[in-house]
Amino acid sequence: MPDHARHLDAHYDAPADVAGQRLPARLRAAFHDAGRDPDHLALDEIAGIDQLHLGGRGASRSLAALGCLSPGARVLDVGCGTGGASRLMAAEFGCEVIGVDITAAFVEVAEWLSHATGLDDRTRFLCADAAQMPLPDGAFDGIWCQHALMNMPDIAAVLAEWHRLLVPGGMVLLHEVVAGDSPEPLVLPVPWARSVETSHLRARQSLEALLSQGGFAPVVVQDISESALAWRRKHSHREGEGESRGPALPGPALIFGDVFAEMGRNLRDNLAADRVRILEGVWHRA
Repeated sequence: MPDHARHLDAHYDAPADVAGQRLPARLRAAFHDAGRDPDHLALDEIAGIDQLHLGGRGASRSLAALGCLSPGARVLDVGCGTGGASRLMAAEFGCEVIGVDITAAFVEVAEWLSHATGLDDRTRFLCADAAQMPLPDGAFDGIWCQHALMNMPDIAAVLAEWHRLLVPGGMVLLHEVVAGDSPEPLVLPVPWARSVETSHLRARQSLEALLSQGGFAPVVVQDISESALAWRRKHSHREGEGESRGPALPGPALIFGDVFAEMGRNLRDNLAADRVRILEGVWHRA
């Protein structure tokens, strides 16, 4: 296992080292404790652990609409996490989706949740490094990536894989955290990093240049930092500033541990101080 994969495993399944119970078992037990059958779940019931990025399902719907996803489209969800975006594309847009993630626990959870929600016929998941995926050339009409490139050290290799895997004219749909203009250092921890080893932020200009060098031409690219900050402020209040939500279904704290509320507040403050920004965009394989 490469070093960056070990760092990501330690980050995204950190409570396993404390409680000795891996992520799938923790989440199944939490659903059971909340009075739900872990093998028969509705999409709304898994929303708290479904899409681990700013904006949640709303951000995924916005990106899908921006990319004009159509029924039957073959989509690769890179850095799929627990598979929420893959399931949304399958359920709401009729896509056939393969999700890829380097964190084995996420892939296990994604497979279980797709089965539990009845979407395992349209979603499949693979544990692999995005820089080297065991998939055939030209297998996809679209590449989907939300808040994942900032965890990937060798972006040139990742983009080369995207170019190989897309059909000519295929689309890249990207929702990503980039470095802001502030010279101040990133305040850690944040949801994608507890230390510098797992954070590979790039400035917008650098990311767009790498995409161009990789053979991708922009269709539409927009900075959505203000709406992302508003969403993060609302959720920071819910998570750590005293708002009671009653007996809760599983949420991100079961994945990241008790530090998650601090991660959310730091992300909010990093956005407000322009240490990071959020991009949403579509590119096509030139």
